[in-house]
Amino acid sequence: MPAMHDFATWEPLLRILRADGARTPAAPGSHLAGRIGRRGWVRVPGRPRRGRADRAEFDAVERVLRALAEAEAGDVSFKAEISPTGATALHLLEPGPAVEPGSATVHPGALLLVEGAIPEPWRRLPDPTPGAAPSPSADPALLERTLCARVPGARGAAEAEIAAAEKRLGVTLPGELKALHRVAAAGRRGRGDDEAAERLDRAVGCELLPLERMYVARAPTRPCGWRSAARQVVVTPPGAAVQGLVGSPGWIVFAVGGGGDPIAVDLTPGPGGALGQIVLLDHEQVIGAELLADSLTDLVVNGRREGRRDRRWDRPPPGAGTDLASLTNPRAAVDPRLEVLTTGGWQGAPLSLVPVMGLPRLRTLTASPGTLADPLEIARLTALEFLELGPQDWRVLLEAGAVPPGLAAAAIEVHRDQDPLPVAELANEILALRDRPPITRTVLHGDLGPA
Repeated sequence: MPAMHDFATWEPLLRILRADGARTPAAPGSHLAGRIGRRGWVRVPGRPRRGRADRAEFDAVERVLRALAEAEAGDVSFKAEISPTGATALHLLEPGPAVEPGSATVHPGALLLVEGAIPEPWRRLPDPTPGAAPSPSADPALLERTLCARVPGARGAAEAEIAAAEKRLGVTLPGELKALHRVAAAGRRGRGDDEAAERLDRAVGCELLPLERMYVARAPTRPCGWRSAARQVVVTPPGAAVQGLVGSPGWIVFAVGGGGDPIAVDLTPGPGGALGQIVLLDHEQVIGAELLADSLTDLVVNGRREGRRDRRWDRPPPGAGTDLASLTNPRAAVDPRLEVLTTGGWQGAPLSLVPVMGLPRLRTLTASPGTLADPLEIARLTALEFLELGPQDWRVLLEAGAVPPGLAAAAIEVHRDQDPLPVAELANEILALRDRPPITRTVLHGDLGPA
C-alpha cells in the first residue's frame, strides 16, 4: 500500500489540526479538513492566530508531501472525524483528471464534462484586419544601422538559423525582427558573451530571447481555470490598436520585460493598430495586450513611451457581461450581446430566467444559492457551456434530469467551511452524467489517543 494511504503518514498533521481546532471556536457542525499538494495547503477551520508555522507543522506537512510525490498524486483534500477517545476516520479525496483544483478551498474546482473542452474566450481567433499596414516608423535598414552603432562587433544569426526558427514557429518573421537577429543574435549568455548580450538588451530596451526560445503566444500560453475563464468577455472596440484576445497566432514573443512579461511583435493588430507593432502581455491580465511602440524600430530608436496604454479590451461592452447584484431592474440584463450572467449577491426576490431565454450568446450562468425562483428554467438556456450553482439547485436539476446537455464544464458554489464529503458526492453525480472520471474517496482508520 502506498505511503499516502498509510494512516501513520498523516498522523503528525492530524495531531496539529486537532490541537489547532481545540484553540479555535468551533461552529456547529464544524470539522477538521484541508487540502494539501504541490500548490501548498489550506485548512478548515482557518489557522488560529499563533504566528508562523512551527517546525513540527513544517515537518508534518513535508511528510505528507513526500508521500504524495512518491505516489505521483496531485492535490488531495481530506476530512478527519476524530472522536473524544482519539479514534479517527480520515477521508482522502483525490480529484482525478476531470476536476480542476479549487482556489484556497478544500472543495473541487470546475468539473470538466467534455474532454479537452476550453472556454469560449480561449477559442476566439483574431478578427481579420485586411487594411492593416506597417507603421511609417518601421524601417529595417534604420534599425540595423542603429543596432550596429550601439552594439559594435555583435554576432548575428545566420540565414539558416532564421529560416529554422520560421519553420518551427510556422510563421514568416517580419523584416524588422529578421534585421534584429541578423545584426545581433540574442541568448549568448553562458557562452562567454554575457557582456555583449547585456549590451544588446540595453540597446533594444528589453531582454531578448534567442531564436530557439521565441514562441507564438496563442491562447494556451495564458492558462486560466474554467471557473474564472468562463466569466471573461473579450471584445475589440472600434479604433482599438490591440485586439482583445487571450492569444493570437500573430503574437510572436521575442523578448521579455523587466517584470518577466512577454513582449511580442503583433501581426494581428486591432482596427486602429499597425502591422508589426510591439505589445506587452501583462501577466496580471489574461486578455489583451498593452501597446508599447508602433514598430520595433520605434521601440529601439525612441524607446518605450509613456501614455501608450490601450486597455479598452478589458472593459466589456454594455450588455455582454452582467452581475445582477449591480442592477435595480433585472430586465436591464436582457441584451442580445449577453454572454455572461451572474446573480452575485442579489438581495431581491428570487429571479426568473424567462427574460433571458433565447438570447443567442448566453454561454455562462453563475447563480448563488437562493437567487433563482425556478432552477428548472435553466434547462431552457440552450447555449450554456458553463454553469455554476449551489448544491440545492444542482439537486433540483439532477433529480429532474434537466442538466443542460451542452455544458462543457460546471461548478458547485459552496462556503469554504462546508463539509467536503457531500460536495464531493454531488460532484461525482454531475461527472457521472458524462461518464467522466470521478473524485475517488479513501478512508483510513487510526487512533490519535485522547487529546
